Amino acid sequence: MMNYWWVTRPKRRLNSVPEVLATIADVSLNQEWQGQRGVHLNFENALEQSNLKRIGDRRDQGGGGARTYIAWISSLGLVFSQRITGFLRLTLAGEAILAGEPPVEIIANQVLKYQFPSSFSLGRNVDVAPRFKIRPFRFLLRLLSDSRIDYLKQDEIAKIIIVEAENETDACFEKVVNRILEYRDKGEDAMPFDFFTKYPPSRGSIEFGAPDPFRFYKDIANTIINWLEYTQLALRSEEDRYVRILPEKMAEVERILSETLALIDRPTDHEYFQRKYGLDPKHQKDLRNLSETKTITSEMIDSQKVKRAFISLSLKQPIGKITSELVDAVTEATGVPNNRVEEILYKSYPHGAIGAFMTEYFEMAFRGRDDATEFEIATTNLFKDVFGYEAKHVGPIGLTPDVLVVSDDEGYCGIIDNKAYSKYTISNDHKNRMIQNYIGDIARYYDGGNPLVFFSYIAGGFGSNIDTQINSIVTETDIHGSAIGVSNMIKLVELYPQGKLNHKRLREIFSVNRQVTIKDFD
Repeated sequence: MMNYWWVTRPKRRLNSVPEVLATIADVSLNQEWQGQRGVHLNFENALEQSNLKRIGDRRDQGGGGARTYIAWISSLGLVFSQRITGFLRLTLAGEAILAGEPPVEIIANQVLKYQFPSSFSLGRNVDVAPRFKIRPFRFLLRLLSDSRIDYLKQDEIAKIIIVEAENETDACFEKVVNRILEYRDKGEDAMPFDFFTKYPPSRGSIEFGAPDPFRFYKDIANTIINWLEYTQLALRSEEDRYVRILPEKMAEVERILSETLALIDRPTDHEYFQRKYGLDPKHQKDLRNLSETKTITSEMIDSQKVKRAFISLSLKQPIGKITSELVDAVTEATGVPNNRVEEILYKSYPHGAIGAFMTEYFEMAFRGRDDATEFEIATTNLFKDVFGYEAKHVGPIGLTPDVLVVSDDEGYCGIIDNKAYSKYTISNDHKNRMIQNYIGDIARYYDGGNPLVFFSYIAGGFGSNIDTQINSIVTETDIHGSAIGVSNMIKLVELYPQGKLNHKRLREIFSVNRQVTIKDFD
């Protein structure tokens, strides 16, 4: 029995969940799963061919790796085994992801609903201790939003929270808060002498005197942090590696925590629990009748292959519409005839699937210089494919901003500079470059007739003095400016296709002469 929180981790991050789910739908869905070694091996082969699982890391030839991946996807409430048929089925949340809905919103919703006990936690080879009756990720957000805690270290999650946070009562919460504060004050002296006896690891044994006897628990904590980061509500900072709620997400976290939700009941009833847990944000009940057996046709097989290829592409690049280049890429990946691919894509994803790329875009904004060019190109594509600007990646010219956007409809242009940092501040060098080169010498990279009306910085986050720095540039140039965090940029991307924004409104938002907040466009 596991006397601590547990999340399975064939992958330590959740970014590949949509691709794994699409692979399940392509090769294993609507087939009997339990005990079907051939189905397991087919799925494992498909994972390897898609580079979702390393080739050659199988512990056996019985499909054990496949079962681990299914357990992972099942633990997130995206699939279940139907009681009557034994077939593997999608929950509503799983269906929504394959239908092209933004996966971050859906998977984040599943992470926040993740609970002990669950069908997964009570399952064979897992068996989390029954004393845990808690939604671990909501509990972590509650700790992070408490001014006494403010941040969490991986050590604190590994040594205290995953073993002592049993439930969501105020008494348990206060106990954990006090234990964290004690650990921060006393360090290892705050640890109980019988820790490894109370909380023995499920695999291997603790080697006393080893460089780090807590490594097993830290691995769990690291995966838990990765899952929490996927929600885009909290992030490990670059400088100290502590986990904190993103400042612009505080109001959203407060709203989440203000909702009183009961734990999902009947965790021992697998199908009931999974269908209730697997509700996407647009549904309150799963009313589907899945008892009818459908004949698998060649058209259905083609459709699943095309959807799988499309989802894989959509996670790596922003897809705002179906293009001939996209159809060609999917045809090459699947072998399905070009005209059939086009038909399936237009039917399944008529508006593309921009939301799928937002996980990658969010992470680009915190990677420093490693993926700077990719971040610039992605921003260019978002302004072009989502917002409908004439957008050009002008950064490579040199002494230029990263992106030029032009609106002929409204008669203006703007410039964007990407900064992939969590707390970007405008140095004197960057300020002078913006004033003298980007704004003052715009004729070097733009020969159109529309006036420059705004400049903007897009970053993971900004320093506390960003408003003053923006205003300093505005004062010297008479050009409006702004800074927008990646979370709010993603919000703009989500809102624009809904018809709530246009080029006139975007001009106003990017011209606020300070950091853009959600109140500017909410």
